[in-house]
Amino acid sequence: MSTYTNLPAPSPEQGLNRYMQDIRKFPLLEPEEEYMLAKRWVDHQDSSAAHKMVTSHLRLAAKIAMGYRGYGLPQAEVISEANVGLMQAVKRFDPEKGFRLATYAMWWIRASIQEYILRSWSLVKLGTTSAQKKLFFNLRKAKAKVGALEEGDLRPENLAQIAKDLSVSEAEVIDMNRRLSGSDASLNATVGSDGDSSTQWQDWLEDEDSDQAEAYEEKDELDARRALLAQALAVLNDREKDVLMQRRLSEEPVTLEDLSESYGVSRERIRQIEVRAFEKLQAKMRELARGKGMVVTA
Repeated sequence: MSTYTNLPAPSPEQGLNRYMQDIRKFPLLEPEEEYMLAKRWVDHQDSSAAHKMVTSHLRLAAKIAMGYRGYGLPQAEVISEANVGLMQAVKRFDPEKGFRLATYAMWWIRASIQEYILRSWSLVKLGTTSAQKKLFFNLRKAKAKVGALEEGDLRPENLAQIAKDLSVSEAEVIDMNRRLSGSDASLNATVGSDGDSSTQWQDWLEDEDSDQAEAYEEKDELDARRALLAQALAVLNDREKDVLMQRRLSEEPVTLEDLSESYGVSRERIRQIEVRAFEKLQAKMRELARGKGMVVTA
């Protein structure tokens, strides 16, 4: 989305206070205005509409980014990554779903920041699994839960419990615990002032504004649902699958009129095929989900 090259950009030279002042100049959107702007972007790829949606939510991106101050990364870069997530959210936002852009954008902003953190930290390699990422963000909380926060190497019973709670192997817990407690990340460095050495840098790691574990669990669930969808599509015939894919599973849904012309039937007939295909797909997904112990509500 190259139209955003003229967005205000945080930088060490400019200072964050100046950046925060700049983004406050952009007005917040009323629901009706947001809907119309989103429609202009979805229907006509109106870059000015997308730009207005992004700028009106820069304060949201900055607020979420401030919740990740404890990771030792330049705050200007964290905010920039938050803005990347915001732009991705605007690009994919569907105003017909019935919720506000801010609700949808929060996940994209957090995901973008967290991926940046994972890329930047030497103790977490690219390509780690979602479970390992969850371990990275939640090991300290898990240690506190079992009363092992001050321990170096974990006792066997605590090690087993943490591995179970975070769905990773005991070896992965040992490795991550030693890395987080070691010198390569300096997580045990004190951050107190005036002689106060009671607070360590890792005490600031938890983001109180969001639950990183929940975010990755949501992604895992989304992946599982996509796999169910791929299996369930087999229950549809070719025409049903084509209509459903073009009407509900495409980033740019095709109109009833276009499909009616393509198939040589009325728009009402296309609508009936779409509804019937969706009902069959839902029923099949619920059947498959029950077999896997999952719950599909829509």
